Amino acid sequence: MATRFTLPGSEAPLWDRAEIARRVALAREAEPDEAGAGRPPLRYLVGEATHIAEPLMRMFRKVDTPIAARPRKVLLLPGFATHPVRMRYMARQIEKSGHKVKRWGLGFNLGPTAENIEQLERRLCEITDRYGENLVLVGWSLGGLFARELAHRHPDKVDKVITMGSPFSGSPRANRAWRAYQAITGHRVDAPPVDRDRTEKPPVETVAFWSPRDGIVSSRSACGRPGERDRAVALRCTHMGFSSSSECIEAVLRELDDA
Repeated sequence: MATRFTLPGSEAPLWDRAEIARRVALAREAEPDEAGAGRPPLRYLVGEATHIAEPLMRMFRKVDTPIAARPRKVLLLPGFATHPVRMRYMARQIEKSGHKVKRWGLGFNLGPTAENIEQLERRLCEITDRYGENLVLVGWSLGGLFARELAHRHPDKVDKVITMGSPFSGSPRANRAWRAYQAITGHRVDAPPVDRDRTEKPPVETVAFWSPRDGIVSSRSACGRPGERDRAVALRCTHMGFSSSSECIEAVLRELDDA
């Protein structure tokens, strides 16, 4: 009889031994040469550890939050393996300017599935119907890929997409998280359950934030090429810093006023 593993406090089976072995094999796959060449330098990955002190650093940080010329409705989409709470600080700063921020409603971002993308579509339609106006989608890392997909499916409900350190261009393995991604999602990073070329630009204004200091996602992948996004904005933050740095938050506020 196969052993089955369950989540703490739940009787529902999660993975059996065979499934765990399959996911371990996905995480241990050989890395293509081109992916290693585009990966961020190790010293930048070490720099990501400074995010541990983020709550303390906020005490000494000032964010310029001018009152919005035109308040917008904003949907924030968290990064891979993160919860919306990690974007709460950014949400508060955006709302200080007069915008209305909405969560994506799916809890932790554990990768795309046909089901959670459909849930996001319903969430998008629900919010736009409630307020009678389109949304600006702000996606951090993998959340940016969700945002681009939503804009492809509902361009009539999205005014702008802002991605922050999102790997929508180049090799999907040109980052330091693809092994964890494959182990957690159960599918290869270059074969997600979405039938669309991730480099294809959504039919709405699409702005890509990227940083040369990003220690997780290749700056080339997050910046993209002309035609894969409308504009690219260079920042000087870490990958984890996209959700909380004053520079990034102020850049988001400028884009909201330009939406």
